[in-house]
Amino acid sequence: MHILRKLLLASAAAPLTALALAGAATGQDGPEPVQIGLIAPVSGIYARPGQVMQMGAELGIEDVNAAGGISCLDGAQLELVVIDSGDSVEKATNAAQRMVAEYPNLVGATGAYLSSFTLAVTEVTERANLPILTLSYSDLITERGFQNVFQTSATAGAQASIALPIIMDLAERETGERPQTVAIITDNTAASLSSVERMKGGLLDDLGLEVVMEEVFTPPLADASSLVQRVRTSRPDLLFFLPTVISDANLILQKMQEFRVDVPTISFGIAIAEPEVLNVMDPELLEGVMSAVANWGVKGQEELIQRLNERYGEPWMTQNAISTYGDIWIFKAALEEACSRDREAVAEALRNLDGGPSEYYPGGTISFDEKGRREGASLTIIQWQDGVPVTVFPEELAVAEPRWPSE
Repeated sequence: MHILRKLLLASAAAPLTALALAGAATGQDGPEPVQIGLIAPVSGIYARPGQVMQMGAELGIEDVNAAGGISCLDGAQLELVVIDSGDSVEKATNAAQRMVAEYPNLVGATGAYLSSFTLAVTEVTERANLPILTLSYSDLITERGFQNVFQTSATAGAQASIALPIIMDLAERETGERPQTVAIITDNTAASLSSVERMKGGLLDDLGLEVVMEEVFTPPLADASSLVQRVRTSRPDLLFFLPTVISDANLILQKMQEFRVDVPTISFGIAIAEPEVLNVMDPELLEGVMSAVANWGVKGQEELIQRLNERYGEPWMTQNAISTYGDIWIFKAALEEACSRDREAVAEALRNLDGGPSEYYPGGTISFDEKGRREGASLTIIQWQDGVPVTVFPEELAVAEPRWPSE
């Protein structure tokens, strides 16, 4: 039964009220709220994505509560608990330990943005039998045989396999030639390394692409001069660019401008598409830059994107907002199935969930395979066009036609 779809239809008809706000049930008559955790970096160099995840979670909590909360639990409202994972693996581990110790009533959590953090956090949540949803990309997250980790995004390896053939076909269609050589600049975070591993594990050979330059760096970068000089001297047909820190993306793009390195640039991840990039970059310099990302605001989500803008001033909806928003609705569906506040019962409901076609993630369904990966998960390809990163793939969700980046 496609329970999630029915719930979403119900939510569309429900009016928003002040009582819909997170935690509104606290101190009022009625059942105690059901706590959902958000563990994400809201401080340090990764604070920006974490803060946007919180925005998406807050909107999701608001909408679920406006739709009547958890009907099976007498309309219990959802309550968001935010735990700062900080900006290092050690801090994320400590935050996860604090989360399971200080919030024993949590029925589930979402997080933790960076794959390296999620790998550490889920070591803790697995021992606590706390189900956790994540948009993190690394293939390793769901390769460990854990029972309580559910990956809503396509893995990094899967994303590379989906995106690269599309990019090669687009290049040939627009230029009449298929690229022959590629340079790779990547940071050493888990998701970025998973993507590159899949590329070099046969995908580039299958596509006839030769790697003429590769550089792995540790964020944050202090100076990108040598990286960009190497790209310039290697003269690739394409540049694959995999940063996860916004300042690193800015620094490298600025150096490319300074050194006049005009290579069609394809990124992976959202660091090049955060609004803050415009604080240091001329929009014209970003024009045409593409990125493969797990999720993005797409056609059909205009009302939700407008609410995000009006509430928080966000100019567009990144994966961090839309995926975390969707996670709250998945927990709503699992809670209705479990009809219980017991986290093990909720995890079991997630493992057997049949939520129908995906509403807030590209491709596939709201169901998970034996590894905890969302079945049929695809990705979005975005491109800077006229100063805004817009979705250009998949076609049915796109808001604009793709354009090949000009050299």
